[in-house]
Amino acid sequence: MNNTNDKSHWENIYENKNEDEVSWFQKIPKTSIDLIKSSKIDKTSKIIDIGAGVSRLVDNLLELGFYNVDVVDISINAINKTKIRLGKKSELVNWIESDILKFKSDKKYQLWHDRAVFHFLNDEHKIKSYIKLVENNIEIGGILIIGTFSVNGPNKCSGLEVRQYDQYSITKIFEEKFIPIDHEIVLHTTPFKTQQEFIFSTFKKK
Repeated sequence: MNNTNDKSHWENIYENKNEDEVSWFQKIPKTSIDLIKSSKIDKTSKIIDIGAGVSRLVDNLLELGFYNVDVVDISINAINKTKIRLGKKSELVNWIESDILKFKSDKKYQLWHDRAVFHFLNDEHKIKSYIKLVENNIEIGGILIIGTFSVNGPNKCSGLEVRQYDQYSITKIFEEKFIPIDHEIVLHTTPFKTQQEFIFSTFKKK
């Protein structure tokens, strides 16, 4: 997870908090895993997980046999913590420290996964930059998975304002180059026993 405005904010969080001391912690990122499995991509597919923080999704992707995995986060502290957790397996992953709107790659990904980066983009210029990024970096027929807070979810995360979405508003944003496949409302239980409503949307590149 990251905010493209404030690297120091996220460095501070990942330096000073354990993984289960943040509201977005998931011991098992089940929704993301299920959506990736249902996409039917093969094990050679290029996958990118953006704003990963210290998510355990990468652990699960490696266990499932995927080996072309890029992990992007604005926080080097988050990346280093995840590397330590993975140990030797961390050498199988391409780690990228970057603000997502400054991210550059020559790769065309078969699957782009974003759990809770996009909803931090609060102005139209940043949203348009993100749209251009996914249009340029996902291959035709590739899969885009985006998880954001729903219209019934929080309007802040980690003290920062976020945008809430429903299936219509998120589809409208990506409709020029992406076909909607599915939208799923997910209740996330935080480590503090509160609940947050997300919407996970899956699209296919035209």
